[in-house]
Amino acid sequence: MGDKDKLISDEESVQDKAAIAEKVAKLAVKAYRPWYFEAGFLLFWATLFLTIVVPLFYRLPTPLTVHDTNQDVFIAERAHKTLAGLANIGTKVVGSQGNEVYTVQFLLAELELIKQQVLLEYYDIEIDVQIASGSYIHWTMINMYQGVQNIVIKLSPKGSTSETYLLVNSHFDSKPTSPSVGDAGHMVTTMLEVLRVISTSKQSFQHPIVFLLNGAEENPLQASHAFITQHKWAPFCKAVINLDAAGSGGREILFQSGPYNPWLLKYYKESAKHPFGTTMGEEIFQTGLLPSDTDFGIFNTYGNLVGFDLAQCINGFVYHTKYDELDVIPQGALQNTGDNILNLVRALSNAPELYDTEAFTSGHAIFFDFLGLFFISYSSSNGEYLNYGVAGAAIILIFVSLWRIAAVSNVSQEDVRQWAILVLVIQVIAFVLGLALPIVVAYALDLYGKSLSYYSSPLLVVGLFVCPSLVGLSLPSTIYYTLYRNSKVSFAHYIQLALHGHAVVLAVLGVALTYYGLRSAYVITWTLIFYVIPLAINLLTTLHDRGYAWTTILKLFQIFPFLYNSYLFYTFVVVLTPMMGRYGMATNPDLIVSALTALGTILSMGFLILLVNMFRRPSIVFVILLAVSALSIFAATSTDIGFPYRPKTNVERINYLQVRRVFYEYDGTVSWEDSGYAFNFQDRRGPTPLEESGMPLKGLVSLESDCTERMMCGVPLYDQHWVKSRLNTMWLPREQPIETPAMPTLKLLSKTVQADGITVRFVFEVTGPDHTSLFIQPFEDVTISNWSFLQSYLQTTSTYPPPFHIYFSYGIDSSPLNFFIDIMKPNGDFNVQLFELGVSGHFIGSVGDAESVKFAESFSAYSAIVQWPASYQRYIF
Repeated sequence: MGDKDKLISDEESVQDKAAIAEKVAKLAVKAYRPWYFEAGFLLFWATLFLTIVVPLFYRLPTPLTVHDTNQDVFIAERAHKTLAGLANIGTKVVGSQGNEVYTVQFLLAELELIKQQVLLEYYDIEIDVQIASGSYIHWTMINMYQGVQNIVIKLSPKGSTSETYLLVNSHFDSKPTSPSVGDAGHMVTTMLEVLRVISTSKQSFQHPIVFLLNGAEENPLQASHAFITQHKWAPFCKAVINLDAAGSGGREILFQSGPYNPWLLKYYKESAKHPFGTTMGEEIFQTGLLPSDTDFGIFNTYGNLVGFDLAQCINGFVYHTKYDELDVIPQGALQNTGDNILNLVRALSNAPELYDTEAFTSGHAIFFDFLGLFFISYSSSNGEYLNYGVAGAAIILIFVSLWRIAAVSNVSQEDVRQWAILVLVIQVIAFVLGLALPIVVAYALDLYGKSLSYYSSPLLVVGLFVCPSLVGLSLPSTIYYTLYRNSKVSFAHYIQLALHGHAVVLAVLGVALTYYGLRSAYVITWTLIFYVIPLAINLLTTLHDRGYAWTTILKLFQIFPFLYNSYLFYTFVVVLTPMMGRYGMATNPDLIVSALTALGTILSMGFLILLVNMFRRPSIVFVILLAVSALSIFAATSTDIGFPYRPKTNVERINYLQVRRVFYEYDGTVSWEDSGYAFNFQDRRGPTPLEESGMPLKGLVSLESDCTERMMCGVPLYDQHWVKSRLNTMWLPREQPIETPAMPTLKLLSKTVQADGITVRFVFEVTGPDHTSLFIQPFEDVTISNWSFLQSYLQTTSTYPPPFHIYFSYGIDSSPLNFFIDIMKPNGDFNVQLFELGVSGHFIGSVGDAESVKFAESFSAYSAIVQWPASYQRYIF
């Protein structure tokens, strides 16, 4: 090439570069979309949520009636009629006439009607009433029961010799004051209707089905323990469908499966007409974060059963209150549960895997439904491959995208990588802010005594937690793009770098959670999939390089993760918000709700909110978000909108005892006797709402100091929940002595020195109400070497240190409690103080004396009080 040709070539090269630079500059000038599209962009996603997610979340099937021609199906009308009869009985506390007599009689009468309709040429039906006594360690106490009742029904194919049974369980007892229509009358009547349908259908099955109507679940979990450890049919049960409730009147959620038997989910997927469940809910429940427990754990621990744990979860505001009544349960909810359970029972009763469930043990499973429309499940091992594979694909495609940006912009790969790293750091900051800002709001609200402000006004969650999260997600990149103009690449490509940065954060987080063993990482993976797919499409079609053309494909695919993630985390907000009203005073529940809301916002809108930078004035979006947040904070802190409680619908739960205390010394004299009300406040606000309402609470004090000086704070703590939160117990003294219906009697039957000379045996008899607790504290120089209670509890003092708690209750059998305690003392001197024994008696169902009734009537209409007379007698032996 001559000098002239070279000069011409160099001149053309310069012209090409100038043309590219001019093109990039024009793209930068045209980068912004009109500002007035911003509000419409946010409104579109809000509309999508309100018109699709919310209606599908609350959707229920049309209830069937007895007039429907096909009677081989679940009939909600019939189940509702049975439920009405069960509701009319009222409360069903263990030991009460309502539970032990009226409910048992009612259920047996219903079963007799079903038995009369059974196709006896196809099936055999047996009905057994189990009365059992036993004990086991539950949390930090010995859970001891006497004469609790179970109604057990076995339905078998005619002539069946199968020794493999399917168990279906729910409970008919209730918490005090509650008619227990939702928890768990809904499930009990569902079981009865399922039994009726199956026993009158010619559609047979392989494995006999055992229906367990247990009479002591709330006590807690006693009747399920009695069945699985003592009943004649229990050894043959291999799988369980456990039905419970933490709410009333909606769809039931599958929140535990297995464990370690992923094949089960195949049957749920194929048979559940209205699927609803998530692995994430399972993992949250199994952390112990929620103040609930179910029989499912008992069946697995003591019987090695696998299966499903399902529960009503919507409208938990009425759970365990007097408002858990028939009118809050639409027949469509019964139809939803009935359709699912009937199909699931039929499927599992024909499952060949039940013959040897241990042979199919192969790890956990990942499962979730999509808007209730269909169900997805796969093994956790396949989930790990998917999580790692999607994260890897995202990183690879992002590198390809960076290479393309450099190629079409005529800049070096090194420059693009440096910009990408810088934007990645910004997105890490954005992710942290998106998670942290809602938590900061939650902390600030609690600091000023305004926690639970969203309790009766759930829309406040949007302004208090969602909007701050969106601000945190988008503000760092917007500030960066405003302050730094990159004229070397198009603005559309520069925005892509922000989305790539967010994808890398998700990929790294997904890999970390997967490595840690959390199956909930599936949520991140499926969010990332719908970024990887449009990115691949845009790269293959070159839409990636054509201004904002790539955003069309991206937004179309982002509809799916937006719908799912907003649905999933809306589920958590709906389910957890009522639970926060019984989370106790020790923890700020807003931190939990805000963190979950923030995570849901990040996963639902993380990619989308970054697109606000396309618009000419992205600051308008921030003004809107900040205005909504400011308005919500004002409403939460300065108006009645933020007051948590409403009569009947969003009540303040208040548990307290009318206590009479007597402290006996070693010589039998009374050193102290008084009366008062012991409060175990159920939510973070504690006594503040009562004090502000004008309740007569003068003299209310904390018992925390008493807890360091007296065994178990010197009050009749009711159960493990009271024991766990005892440092937050508050005491309101009363001048007039509490009049209890009776006082438990403790008799020392004998005191005998044993042959070894260093052990003495005390034999006692306790006669008292159907709920009694014993607290035993040996003094420092003695040891309890033996007793008539569980040895395993006594032998693991490192796990269960004294004072020892024996929770004792009885159902149909009110015989006194007889027990012995062996005290060992090295010097053999037994004529001194050896141990303290506290006897706590609870007269559940009694309204108390006149002054106590008057006090109860002084609570606000929004208060749901649970209270009864109780006594505490402390002895020294």
